[in-house]
Amino acid sequence: MPKKGITGHDDWVLTEALATALVALEQLEPKHQPSAHMDDIRKMLANGKEPSAVSLHLAQAKCRLFPDTDPLEIYREYGIGDEYG
Repeated sequence: MPKKGITGHDDWVLTEALATALVALEQLEPKHQPSAHMDDIRKMLANGKEPSAVSLHLAQAKCRLFPDTDPLEIYREYGIGDEYG
């Protein structure tokens, strides 16, 4: 069976990259945030995905970027309950 896209899991890789980029950009001072691009990233992340899946990707990205922060607190920040922690 031929793989889809370049890696066989392109959508997953792009979703993870976009989530990580968005979380990183959110850490910038507001005056340095490229808000138009961030809005586009949000639209791309939401395209064809359940809102809860997007929240999960964003929470996981923040956990990777801030490994010293309590993961459950991050999950709650994104509206995810203890069932994912």
